[in-house]
Amino acid sequence: MRPWKSPDLSGRVAVVTGASRGVGKGIALVLGESGATVYVTGRSTRARPGLGPGTIEDTAEAVSSRGGRGIPMVTDHTDDRQVEALFERVHTEQGRLDLLVANAWGGYEGYDKSFSDRFWEQPLWRWDAMFGAGLRAQFTASRFAARLMIGQGHGVIVCTGGTDSPGYYLGTVPYDVVKAAAARMVVAMARELRQHGVAVLGVFPGFTRTEAVVAAFAAEDKQPPGDTHSPEFVGRAVARVFADPDVMELSGTGAQAATFATRYGFTDVDGRAIPPFVLPGEYHLDRVQ
Repeated sequence: MRPWKSPDLSGRVAVVTGASRGVGKGIALVLGESGATVYVTGRSTRARPGLGPGTIEDTAEAVSSRGGRGIPMVTDHTDDRQVEALFERVHTEQGRLDLLVANAWGGYEGYDKSFSDRFWEQPLWRWDAMFGAGLRAQFTASRFAARLMIGQGHGVIVCTGGTDSPGYYLGTVPYDVVKAAAARMVVAMARELRQHGVAVLGVFPGFTRTEAVVAAFAAEDKQPPGDTHSPEFVGRAVARVFADPDVMELSGTGAQAATFATRYGFTDVDGRAIPPFVLPGEYHLDRVQ
């Protein structure tokens, strides 16, 4: 592994959805340190804070402090009109869009002990929330981004939702199905956009030390496990993929950030080499004879 060196993304324009905290913020920060202009979207603002720490203004300022240009844009990604207004603003102000990171994801707001219940015991709202504020939010952002990218003949769309696991993901049907659907959406969108010079990839987080994860372990007087990685580790994967001159060869594929770390030779922010995350006791379909 080589010491991390940010790729030069000066002059590039990116949109990172759901970037007030967590993985989205980590991605936005790395793009900022690489010199990109980054539109930071989300619902959490200083005037109207969300359930967790962080706002779009905080992230945008951090992007600028690292050498890029951060632009906050209040966007509820379940509201199609707001999503359309976001991309209209990008087109008006920049005249281009080089990268969309479709990261906004919902369905966790009502996280409780029922999250891991069997599907016949699950509340139906959880399915609707994950597909509406998760998969659909990624689809609508990609839809508007694709129109801009087709017109200019190039662009990259990255979806962070998804999994490269062939097994049952985290033991809950709604979560498992929506993650698998996001990975499949990458394949389908890539097929339709290839002829237009637009690449679509999945960069999937492993076990990430988001603010919510750290808080959950702290509530039990524990530290996150050693195989967790920082949100910026995913950002490094996105930046490297985006800067790859052969990115079209990867279009239609998806893998964990750790897999891209091996491909491009980078580590996490603390210098650790992160292996791909495998769930303990994961049930794989290929075990069925």
